[in-house]
Amino acid sequence: MTVWADVTRAAMALNVLALLALCSVWARNYRQMHSKHALGLLLFGLLLLGENLLGLYYFAMHAQLTAWFSGLPSISATAMMALRLLETAAIGFLLWVTWD
Repeated sequence: MTVWADVTRAAMALNVLALLALCSVWARNYRQMHSKHALGLLLFGLLLLGENLLGLYYFAMHAQLTAWFSGLPSISATAMMALRLLETAAIGFLLWVTWD
């Protein structure tokens, strides 16, 4: 395993946990307020959660794709890791704003 693959997997796992927390807050807000804004945030969070769960499955559990990702050229791997880390930072900021 390469470092970039481990960092990418860790970022996706962190995203899943943060999105579960965010979706629970947004679902509670939607149940209390019935606003379109809360519903939009909840749907956005659920879609992003699905994207990260699927990515985590492909990177960590699917045998063929995991082997393929580990053999990517370094520039591709670095780009994928950078995108995941940017997504983690964005979700982290959203989590901070939501719980502040």
